[in-house]
Amino acid sequence: MRWSFGRFFVRGGAKSVAGACAAALLAAVLVPVTAVGSAAAPESRRVYTADGLEKLPAVKPVRACADVTGLDLDGVTDAPVTIRSATVVTTGAAAPYCEVRGTVAPANTIVVRLPVEGWTQRYVQTGCGGLCGSANINYGQAAGCPVVQDGTVASATTDMGHQGQNDGSWALDNPQAQIDFAYRGVHVTAQVAKALIEEFYGRRPAYSYFTGCSDGGREALMEAQRYPDDFDGIAAGAPANNMVVQNTFHHAWNVLTNKDENGDYILLADKLPLIHRAVLDACDALDGLTDGLLDDPRRCDFDPTTLVCAAGQDASTCLTAAQAAVVQRLHDGATDAQGRRLEVAISHEWGSELEWTLFVPARQGQTVASENFVTSFARYLAHTNAPNPGFQLSDLEFTAESFWKTVQSSSYLAATDPDLSAFRKSGGKLLLWHGWNDQHISPQGTLAYYDAMRETMGAATVDRFAKLYLFPGVAHCSGGAGPNTFDVLTPVMAWAESATQPGKIVASNVTDGSVTRTRPVYPYPRVARYDGTGSIDDAANFVAYTPSARPDADDYHWLGERLYSHGYQTWCKVVDGKLECRPTRTWLTARAGAV
Repeated sequence: MRWSFGRFFVRGGAKSVAGACAAALLAAVLVPVTAVGSAAAPESRRVYTADGLEKLPAVKPVRACADVTGLDLDGVTDAPVTIRSATVVTTGAAAPYCEVRGTVAPANTIVVRLPVEGWTQRYVQTGCGGLCGSANINYGQAAGCPVVQDGTVASATTDMGHQGQNDGSWALDNPQAQIDFAYRGVHVTAQVAKALIEEFYGRRPAYSYFTGCSDGGREALMEAQRYPDDFDGIAAGAPANNMVVQNTFHHAWNVLTNKDENGDYILLADKLPLIHRAVLDACDALDGLTDGLLDDPRRCDFDPTTLVCAAGQDASTCLTAAQAAVVQRLHDGATDAQGRRLEVAISHEWGSELEWTLFVPARQGQTVASENFVTSFARYLAHTNAPNPGFQLSDLEFTAESFWKTVQSSSYLAATDPDLSAFRKSGGKLLLWHGWNDQHISPQGTLAYYDAMRETMGAATVDRFAKLYLFPGVAHCSGGAGPNTFDVLTPVMAWAESATQPGKIVASNVTDGSVTRTRPVYPYPRVARYDGTGSIDDAANFVAYTPSARPDADDYHWLGERLYSHGYQTWCKVVDGKLECRPTRTWLTARAGAV
């Protein structure tokens, strides 16, 4: 049996025209008409949980899971949709769900989960990390989120238009895959998933959310910037939103600044614990507590030359002058020969040294992850319509001319536009978050973006729809010495559903299933301070504190700082096998080759 529906598009999902009356009648049979969710219930009659989530009645499916394969989804999005399978999953699930697998042409694999009982009218789409290439639903930092725990939320994800090949070679001679990866794949997945939800349950979601980290954070911000009506709330973690700079100059500097004239590494990973211990000795107590964490690493003024070996000192207990210089350069970030910054200052925060094995090798001859990131990206994605499969790390020139030539592809790959006026006007809520010890993506990039938002839209306006959280000791998306398990999804849901502004988020260290430390994290610029009583491992013994003046990285001045502005983005299509992007002239494309 096949089902076909005409449609028009509204906020929250595709709305059936031909079946609207029938769907409304079915819904009325399933639940009382006064309790169909936020779209119908007057504010005075809504009820909320202690978490701030609206108490939405559970909705049953109006058709069997197997029937989903017969749906005709023509017109839902800009290309044909093929549903390959729909099966009920019970093993390993919090609650049974209908797993739908399909494709949005040409090659966007989508996976959608539809609870077969107890759906509470919410939809969560999850992001994909790295260069993607796989479709796996991962809620990320959502520990304790009630609707995730009980399996009552519908969800989906996508591989963003290509399968496997995280080395970037999927982009060779495949410009459409580049568009899907840049911004289209996530959007068409949202359109199709919402249409499936409506046809399966007879109604669209009451609330729709997106959560992602790393490239998933870039995807999150791309949605807020380009498709402001797709989601009511967005949690964007450690966003790789300045993707082109990140995967060229940032990661290349990680490697090349640690090489001597013979191509050998100067600093090896066996020195990282020594450096980390010295940083903590110098700065751990600055926040009033010696606990192995820096609540704001920017306040640490560590000098690596203090570790340079004295005459006769055991070499295992100190650094050479060359090694100390590498440590400083790794902290400071990429520059050209004149000292101009090619990325936001502070590439790697003090206190994160144990995570530097991403780019500091254990032995000579080792190829570190940072090198692979650059070669994968620079060969196939960095330069529009100009793949270079033979690119080597040494080919990248650290000059202003090379910088502006390289970042032209930011017009469709970067998500650094700070003007989220349309997202704000649509009622959207944004929760930005980053770990201070992130070894992949500098938290300074997220700080710079947040600062640009406030500069562009006004601080008071931004405060009404966006918050930033910085987690001490947390590495890239998770891990690290700090409390690294937390929930960013429930706060953004509560903000969208009950206007409950996000407050403290309690993060935990969990070892072998047991919680060993909890700490509150407050919206930036507030930090947690010990109140002087009780265990320092108990979040209840900390209070919010606002520093009198926040340090910053020289106001985020660097060569490409204008990338954090409005008016650089383009929209692309494939013409004669090449990317053709419009508008043809933006402030970014206009300065191609300029210094």
